[in-house]
Amino acid sequence: MSKLLFSPYEIKGLQLKNRVVMAPMCQYSVTEKDGKPNDWHFVHYVSRAIGGTGLIIMEMTDVEPDGRISNYDLGLWSDDHIPAFSRIIDAVHSHDAKIGIQIAHAGRKAQDAAEPVAPSVIKLPGEGFNTPRALTTEEVKEMVQLYADAVRRAVTAGVDMIEIHGAHGYLIHQFHSPSFNKRDDEYGKDLTKFGVDIIKAVKKEMPADMPLFFRISAAEYIDGGYGIDHSIELCKVYKEAGVDVFHISSGGEGAPGERKPGNYPGYQVPFARKIREVLDVPVVAVGMLDEPALAEAVVSNGDVDLVAIGRGLLRDPYWATHAAVELRNKERSFAPKQYERAY
Repeated sequence: MSKLLFSPYEIKGLQLKNRVVMAPMCQYSVTEKDGKPNDWHFVHYVSRAIGGTGLIIMEMTDVEPDGRISNYDLGLWSDDHIPAFSRIIDAVHSHDAKIGIQIAHAGRKAQDAAEPVAPSVIKLPGEGFNTPRALTTEEVKEMVQLYADAVRRAVTAGVDMIEIHGAHGYLIHQFHSPSFNKRDDEYGKDLTKFGVDIIKAVKKEMPADMPLFFRISAAEYIDGGYGIDHSIELCKVYKEAGVDVFHISSGGEGAPGERKPGNYPGYQVPFARKIREVLDVPVVAVGMLDEPALAEAVVSNGDVDLVAIGRGLLRDPYWATHAAVELRNKERSFAPKQYERAY
């Protein structure tokens, strides 16, 4: 019996062999602090391609050195980075998987920046974070160009899709959150403007048939934080600007207040389902969906289009192959031919 989780999926020019997505997860493994992926990243991503993952989204990759969470994170602020990314991308393609990159800026969450930047001077609570400096209006416009330049490099490196990180309290999230954007310029009067400008700028650097994904926190957990109604309005504007697929997460903006994030499998699926229903747009669900039967259910029920697996794929590079076996998928084998006799 064919399982929908292992059915093909197509969005614009991106053709996936299954609905299993590797969620972007920071490895903090850059060795020279230069932002370039190394042998660890090569083995990490290529092994997941061999393991049957349909789409791999490389971890948060930042548009400038001080835009990283730490100095050990990936970056794409220089053309010198392109060959190291191309090496990984070409190898992933050779194993019948597709791959993209999540482009981002940490904003006030840049722990190793002496002076992080943000929409407003609001420090992240807790140790290890410096007080940010508010970007000037001109610097905001320059930041938009940094995103576009990074996407151009990713496209040159050979990616199949781009994801813009607008979640988890990073810079775009900071701009579209009423809790963190207290500006009085055009980027404060319209909370979506920064995100929209980035979307439009990066689309110009992408082939017309390449889909743009956007990761968003559907709800904040700090006291006074926004909820699903606000994120739906954001998504409406971002979709109009050019987003093709929304990757739905939540939180990450600071220590939770009275409202806490769920701690059970599928707790973010209702957010994804709601955005899919209201906007009639493809969505990716993420968050404790490691059990194959649950991942299958959220796709088969029509809640979401794609399922992102995070920690499950950290534990098991062959999660997709093992899920196919567990779900008794008989239509095709997702094991490499070299390993077929093991199954």
